[in-house]
Parts: sequence; C-alpha cells; structure tokens
Amino acid sequence: MTEHQRLELLRAIETEPLVDHAELAVRLGVEAGEVGAELASLEEAGVIKGYRALIDWDRLQTGAVHAFVDVHVNPEAEAGFDAIARRIARFEEVHSLHLVSGGRDLLVVVRGQDFKEVALFVAEKLAPIQGVTRTTTSFVLRTYKTEGTALLSATEDTRLAIAP
Repeated sequence: MTEHQRLELLRAIETEPLVDHAELAVRLGVEAGEVGAELASLEEAGVIKGYRALIDWDRLQTGAVHAFVDVHVNPEAEAGFDAIARRIARFEEVHSLHLVSGGRDLLVVVRGQDFKEVALFVAEKLAPIQGVTRTTTSFVLRTYKTEGTALLSATEDTRLAIAP
C-alpha cells in the first residue's frame, strides 16, 4: 500500500470507523485483505489507538457537563511538562489533555455529571498538583461541531430563547 493510500485509509476510518474492509478496498483500489493487514499493522504500531462512536450527549439529556480548563504550570526540571501531564492524564474525569501555545500551558477537557462535580475535580484534584500554578475553567454550554462532525442539522433551529 502506498503512503497516499495509507493516509486515505486513515482519513476514511477516522470519519467512518465501521466501514467494511471491502468498501475501503474499492475506494483505495487494493484488495480487502491488504486493507485488513494494513489496519492490523497500524494498530500494532500504535498509530491507530482505538475506534470510537461519536455521541451527541445533548440529545440524550444525560446532564453530563464538559469544561475546558486552562492550566498554568511550572515545568519540572528534566521532565518538562510531561511529568505533570502524565499525572493529570491519569484522572478518570480527564477526557483529553493538550500541551498548547499561548497564554496557558495545558488545556484539559474535563467531563463530569454536573457543574459541581467538575468544579470539585478542579479544586480538589487538579489545582493541588505540585507544579500547577493557576487554573481557569470554562464550561461548555452547547456543542455545535466536534471532531469534524456537525451535531446540528442544517435545518435545525439553533437559536436560544431570548427573555423579554
């Protein structure tokens, strides 16, 4: 499989993880067995970390809350940001974690059952970590698009009610 085909394969399964190997083979112009072998190789090499469903949790009204937490840290000598990031990543509440540029060091996406649970996580678990100097939490009020997928249809009325 060529590098171009490999990238096309990865793009395809990123947006359609359940697509049939035979369908992928047709799209790429290769044999289905080659698709299966390439996927297995990419999984073993750690390129493919997993397959996921994209859920619109707002439609289920589960009450789950997401927040973006800007974290400022003093990086550890010889370990930099990685040691602190590893500690933060171990928490179940942490959905994703990124080292970022700009006015903060780490961007942590946190998920909880309600605002209080997220706030307590930040106050009691995240902020006290040695090396964390400051946190700023922004709660997600509504998600319109995630991981390249729009969660609202083009005809859906997305306006929020305005009180008089």
